[in-house]
Amino acid sequence: MTESHFRPIGTRIGILGGGQLARMLSLAASRLGMKTHIFCPDPLSPAFEVTPHRTVADYEDRDALARFAAEVDIVTYEFENVPLATAAFLAGLRPLMPNARALAVAQDRLAEKRFLADAGIAIAPFAPVGSLGDFEAALGEIGIPCVLKTTRLGYDGKGQRMIRSGADAMPAYADLGGTDLVLERLVPFEREISVVVARAGTGETRAFDPAENVHRDHMLFTSTVPAGISETVAEKARIIAADIAEVLDFVGVLGVEFFVATDTTSPALLVNEIAPRVHNSGHWTEAVCLTDQFEQHIRAICGWPLGDPARMADVRMVNLVGDEIEAVADMLEPGDAPHVYGKSQPRPGRKMGHLNRVTLRR
Repeated sequence: MTESHFRPIGTRIGILGGGQLARMLSLAASRLGMKTHIFCPDPLSPAFEVTPHRTVADYEDRDALARFAAEVDIVTYEFENVPLATAAFLAGLRPLMPNARALAVAQDRLAEKRFLADAGIAIAPFAPVGSLGDFEAALGEIGIPCVLKTTRLGYDGKGQRMIRSGADAMPAYADLGGTDLVLERLVPFEREISVVVARAGTGETRAFDPAENVHRDHMLFTSTVPAGISETVAEKARIIAADIAEVLDFVGVLGVEFFVATDTTSPALLVNEIAPRVHNSGHWTEAVCLTDQFEQHIRAICGWPLGDPARMADVRMVNLVGDEIEAVADMLEPGDAPHVYGKSQPRPGRKMGHLNRVTLRR
C-alpha cells in the first residue's frame, strides 16, 4: 500500500452508472465506511435506492459532471460505455480508477482485439470491416464459420450475427452494415470460462477462481465454480488475466472471458472479451468468498490491502431475467442466496437479480 493511493474511512466514491453493479458496489463501500455518489441519467436507477447521494444528468453535461466531481474524492464506473470525453474530463478533476485507457480499449471491440494481440495474448483471428469490400476480403481471410460484430455497444448477444455458411454472409452484413464492424473466426471450444482479477495501485494482483459460464439467448445464464477444467488451465487463466491488468496499469476489478479451445492447432485458452469493471460472472463471490468482487474493487481503488479471493464452497450463480424475478421466493432452496436488484419493472431480457446456489458442506 502506498500513501498516495490510500483513502481513509469516509472517502466519497463517485460511481458513473446506476445499474445493479453500481448498487452492489455502493453496498460494499458502505460496509467499509465509505460514502458513494451515483451519477446516472436514469431517475429510476436501482443504485439510487442504496445511497442518498445522486446526480441525475446526462453523461456529457459538463456542469453536472463538475458539480459531481466537487462532491467526491475519487471516481469509478460500473459499465464500459461511459463516453471517453466524460472520463477524460473527470480524470482532470479527480482520480479515475480504472483509468480511461481501460475504457477506450474495452468499449471498442477492434481496439480491444488489437490491444490483446499487441500484448501477446492469444485470441481468435479477426479482421476489421469498414465496407462491403472489406467484408468480402475478411471472409476470404478469416473463413467460415465466423461471427460479424459491431465494434461498439455490443453486449448480451447484441450487435453480432453468426455466419455458419455462405448463405448467411450477406444477410448478416445487411443487418449490421453502415457502422464499423469486426469479423472474427468461430473457434471450436469446449467451454467458456471467465476470471475476475483485482489489481491494486501497488501492482499487487489477486484473482478469483475461474467460473464456467453457460449462456441462454446470448445472455449469461449460469456461472459455476469450480469450472470443469484442470488446475493447470485455471492457473494459466489467472495469470493471463493478471497480465492484462498489468499492461493496462489497471486499478480495480477486471473481468476476462475465455474460450477453452478444442482445436489443437490453437492455444488452449483464447481471450474473448475484457470488462474493466466488476462482472456478472463474478457474482458468485458474494456467497462463498470472504472478500467478494465488489468489496475487492472498493479496496483496490481506495488503496486498501486486497482481500483473500479463496473460495470456501462450491457454487452456481443463476441469473434471474424478466418475470423470473417474481417467482424468486418460490424457487429458493436451503443453499440459495438471492440478490434482487430493485429494478422498477421486469422486462424480457432484463437482468432482475440472481441466485447463488451454494453446495453446503455438512
